[in-house]
Amino acid sequence: MQIVVGLGNPGVRYEGTRHNIGFEAVAALLGERSVRSRHFDGGLLVEAEIGGREIGLLRPMGYMNRSGGPVRRLLQSEGCAPDEALVVCDDYALPLGTIRTRRRGSDGGHNGLASIRSALGTDDFPRMRLGIGSPPAGEDPADFVLSHFAPQEAAAVDDLLERAVRALETAVGQGIETAMNRFNRAAA
Repeated sequence: MQIVVGLGNPGVRYEGTRHNIGFEAVAALLGERSVRSRHFDGGLLVEAEIGGREIGLLRPMGYMNRSGGPVRRLLQSEGCAPDEALVVCDDYALPLGTIRTRRRGSDGGHNGLASIRSALGTDDFPRMRLGIGSPPAGEDPADFVLSHFAPQEAAAVDDLLERAVRALETAVGQGIETAMNRFNRAAA
């Protein structure tokens, strides 16, 4: 089974925040699909058929900076290697609407990716970063990522989630390289 991990923070306080776009992308990917869900040690695991494959979609239910433990435990329990997990997260260094997928790389200062890197002991896991826009001059990035999108950004966020779903379906069904070639560009 391939694993898609959507990063975010649990709880009502964080719903709809920029930092939770990974959670939202995984929820949008599920859409109306028939799924089986179960609580997993430290997360919620949903299994669905996507792109003709059985996929596990994990939402770690601890805070972002503690995402690594549940990801490691799930990969171990399913007998999956780190490169069989695709992590979806926010990135404030990317313009709103940009999708950037890579096979591996640094955490780039993202606490969720840093936690996963530390727990897995490697940077060799695919990640899909979703651009949430940059903080205004003088605003603390931590405050910015925990803020809600502005009403005038709603259409761009909807478009981003729609394209993220297509990118995830492509990555799962046709491979990460195909998804990178089709979706690694700024929003139009």
